[in-house]
Amino acid sequence: MRFLFVMMLVAGAACKDDRPPPPPPTQPPTPRVVAPEVDPYADERARMVRETIESRGIRDKRVLAAMRAVPRHSFVPPAIRARAYEDSALPIGFGLTISQPFIVATMTEAAHIKRGSRVLEIGTGSGYQAAILSALGCQVYTIEINEELAKRTDLVFKDLGLTTIQFRTGDGYFGWPEAAPFDAIIVTAAAPRVPKPLLDQLKPGGRVVIPVGIDDQNLEVVTLDADGTHVEELMQVMFGPMTGEARRRK
Repeated sequence: MRFLFVMMLVAGAACKDDRPPPPPPTQPPTPRVVAPEVDPYADERARMVRETIESRGIRDKRVLAAMRAVPRHSFVPPAIRARAYEDSALPIGFGLTISQPFIVATMTEAAHIKRGSRVLEIGTGSGYQAAILSALGCQVYTIEINEELAKRTDLVFKDLGLTTIQFRTGDGYFGWPEAAPFDAIIVTAAAPRVPKPLLDQLKPGGRVVIPVGIDDQNLEVVTLDADGTHVEELMQVMFGPMTGEARRRK
């Protein structure tokens, strides 16, 4: 019996020794750290806002934040990208320019835009003004009359992921009646007078911000209320003229 008991112990020991070692405890995978994309223009953009916009009287913090956030260099041709944060208008082809940042900030602030405001822009151009409005959380509708420029700008919107901007090619004189009424309308080309279709598409209490005049132009804010329209002149400006129907009616 003692011999059998010893044999059983030995056999048991042999079985135990023959078992493969247990696998090591499972370790969670090491998290993959992705370095954030570096914006090489961030400092220049902040300087532009600080030195050429805020210092000249723009006070709306939301407008300033949008101007700091939107990459203006994405809206200018590559050949002049190094000049993107100058406070000046720059050529974008087709005989047109991207407006100087101070003017964009001034028009945006003057429109009294809130998050969720329905805003129509006449004259998409490079797309920079529409991008600023989008950054403010607006419902943006924008119209460009130049078909080739519109195609190029639409690609910029897509590259930047600005897919919520409603964009069409057409004559901005007639506005966008099926999307009306609008809380604000921003016009980025000069007209002899405010086109009536735009006033008709404005909500009560809404504002049209528009350069008015031919040779001598003033940036005007036209407010619509129960007593009619009220005009405030902000400053002298120089914009390219509206084309299409506005030119035929001057």
